[in-house]
Amino acid sequence: MSKTILMVDDSISLRLVVRMTLEGEGYHVIDAEDGLKARECLDGRQVDLVLSDLNMPGMDGLSLLKHIRQLPTYQHTPVIMLTSESATYLRQEGQRLGLNGWIVKPFEPPQLLAAIARLVQI
Repeated sequence: MSKTILMVDDSISLRLVVRMTLEGEGYHVIDAEDGLKARECLDGRQVDLVLSDLNMPGMDGLSLLKHIRQLPTYQHTPVIMLTSESATYLRQEGQRLGLNGWIVKPFEPPQLLAAIARLVQI
């Protein structure tokens, strides 16, 4: 059975690139355009990893991370930020909230796949 990744980003083109990359490696991808839509996807279904942008309308990535960590079903689900932000204080806040990884855009697909593979086994 393939592992499911919830991809959260307000850029449809980035979601498509990430979807193609991940599906090419055997992952099942669910996508959401922002944190509010992502919350709707966290309805008890199996999600093995969340890959989220930081800056999004509606609900940003750190707010989504806080929400995920409060849900018993998903509180241990790995979360990686995929963002253009590289500020140390944002990374530290993410770590404080239980973030598992931080990848700065633009990224190389092998870098993304390696980070996911460290946290999720197909």
